Amino acid sequence: MYDGIKGFRDFYPGEMAARRATTDTIEDAARRYGFREIGTPALERAAMWTDKSGDEIVEELYAFEDQGGRHVALTPELTPTVARMVVAKQQELSKPIKWFSTRPFWRYEQVQQGRQREFYQTNVDIFGSSEPEADAEILAWAADALTDLGLTEEHFEFRISHRDILGGVLESYEADVETTEAIRAVDKSGKISTAEYHDLLAEAGLTYDQAAEFDDLIAGGDLEAVESFADTERVTAAVENLRNVLSAAEDFGAREHCTISLETARGLDYYTGVVFECFDSTGEVSRSIFGGGRYDDLIESFGGQPTPAVGVAPGHATLSLLCQRAGVWPEEAVTTDYYVLQVGDTRAEAARITRELRDRGHVVETDVAGRSFGAQLDYADSINAETVVIVGEQDLANDEVTIKDMETGDQLQTPVEEFPGDLERPTLEDFA
Repeated sequence: MYDGIKGFRDFYPGEMAARRATTDTIEDAARRYGFREIGTPALERAAMWTDKSGDEIVEELYAFEDQGGRHVALTPELTPTVARMVVAKQQELSKPIKWFSTRPFWRYEQVQQGRQREFYQTNVDIFGSSEPEADAEILAWAADALTDLGLTEEHFEFRISHRDILGGVLESYEADVETTEAIRAVDKSGKISTAEYHDLLAEAGLTYDQAAEFDDLIAGGDLEAVESFADTERVTAAVENLRNVLSAAEDFGAREHCTISLETARGLDYYTGVVFECFDSTGEVSRSIFGGGRYDDLIESFGGQPTPAVGVAPGHATLSLLCQRAGVWPEEAVTTDYYVLQVGDTRAEAARITRELRDRGHVVETDVAGRSFGAQLDYADSINAETVVIVGEQDLANDEVTIKDMETGDQLQTPVEEFPGDLERPTLEDFA
């Protein structure tokens, strides 16, 4: 007996049915917005991450040398891959480029609630527009995807900030501040104590008094106060951009879900503008459900022409936690429209009925194991068959089949040539 690998999950049919329903819902929302589905590889050159984050990041990757001597890694995220794809065909692609993809990713990290070593995300990105409307459309899609799942403003909120507000405020201090490290500290602030947070800010170059002042200013979330404190063009422009995004989000129907939260920083260094994270409004799911933001410099850093970009990547594990908490997670059960039950030498007629029902798009099973009548009926019940069509030798001798409603237990006979007939979805009631 072999055990599964830690951090890698099995999904049996019931759970997979719920996952599929959820994925279909959020992908359908993406298609309504005109996002086009792409497919991407599981393996990329490890340099796509080590060049930007240093060799130490290999410890977080599933990285190895392949048989051709290439240093490769299972992809831990999608953004570098789509950046590479944009660069490869940048001149051929119509702008804006609007793509989505659902697939697994891999990171070697500590396994905990909502975090596995193999995990699934739906990435949604817009390339080629720096307008606030592009950021707002990402927010609007995310809001629509969640509400399509049955969630409401009582269940989730988007906490929105701007990286240049944080960076600009930090630059306004008369100190040699390592801005990137300080922003990483902001990103961790909700998970550590105030003292630890201030220690990290001090390590980044602020004094402890400045760290406390910065903490109070950012935690207040007052855009006018932040703009007045920094008094720089960078912060003023960032505040204006954030307000414009929120104004567009109002028109697009997503503003009610948005809260200004300047402590929202996003840990990845490639973010350049508006950033946001989705949280459970009640706090019962303690970590962010997902996040996203603007990354205008990434395409150029991959060798392409300057191309603004914004995107979001809902993680399915944390999203399922939110849906379960809110009571809108789909039922983890398989469903079957029809089970065609065979009694005796009736395979040809049973197969004909099965084919015709499947041709109409229904989920149909029939016996492939030579089981008894009772065993077949038990199996039909186990797969939640709505209707059982009994094709027995005695019925066929009378040119009939029996239709059984599995919920009520009612059944009746109908002429075999009339089933399924011209009906799109025949049930017992149609023949009563």
